[in-house]
Amino acid sequence: MSNLAPSDFQSSVTETATTSPISSAGEFFVQFWGVRGLIATPASNANRYGGNTACVEIQVAGKRLIFDGGTGIRILGKSLRQLQQPIEAHLFFTNSQSNRIQGFPFFAPAFVPENRFHIYGSAASNSASIKQCLCDQMLQPHFPYPFQVMQSELQFYNLLPGGKVQLDDVAIATALINQTQRSVGYRVSWQNKSVAYISDLTKNADPVDQEQILQLVKGVDLLIANATYSPPTANNHESSDLHWQAAVELAQTAAVKQLVISHHHPDDDDDFLDQVQTDVKSVFAQGLLACEGLVLSVGK
Repeated sequence: MSNLAPSDFQSSVTETATTSPISSAGEFFVQFWGVRGLIATPASNANRYGGNTACVEIQVAGKRLIFDGGTGIRILGKSLRQLQQPIEAHLFFTNSQSNRIQGFPFFAPAFVPENRFHIYGSAASNSASIKQCLCDQMLQPHFPYPFQVMQSELQFYNLLPGGKVQLDDVAIATALINQTQRSVGYRVSWQNKSVAYISDLTKNADPVDQEQILQLVKGVDLLIANATYSPPTANNHESSDLHWQAAVELAQTAAVKQLVISHHHPDDDDDFLDQVQTDVKSVFAQGLLACEGLVLSVGK
């Protein structure tokens, strides 16, 4: 794996969820397990789209890739346990903010000795590695059990944005797409198919960030991007285009084939998101909003 700095091995110590076994060598699909930004949103008016924070699973060429470990990764973990077989997966974090890592301590497969996980992330704004950030959130008084109780085989890699992770014939390109938040964007390519995962778009991105993003997502079959807002202030619903405009403009400029907008604001209820989806489709027919459980086949 080029452009990676591997660290030492770390070997130590109801909702309904369904998952399929690992995809066959000829399949490439995406499943959404968490679609909220900022904070989990358990509410009766958020049932259709879901209330868990970011987690996206990609199965490609017989490999399981997981992007971000928000609370949605707990539900993914419950479904993986149903497979009743050893699990190997690659976890990629966009940044180390709480809504991207807060579900990891509740990821049940990480406590099973037979399982193996490769974990990738870049240095946070305070220079902490992804391993340090995941460990710190499991220290007292934040969490009752330390990181070391996880019995699966955990291999950490320090990503250098701009490099590439090569998993046999699956290539994962990376770029620093938000310098302020130190956020990494990803592009997964296999054969002639590709998916880009960009979770930190801003309304007025730095020109350097804009160019990095454009190069990463150009011509992809599927772009997963966030709606934009200004956390942590209350969301203002006077004009929904303020939230989706940046993602749609990026999709149009980069000539992507399909757009999925995710990371919905906690204040965006189902009815509001329904209206956003209508608005998005009126200007970009191949655009839609992510909801928990959504499964998309890439390249078909």
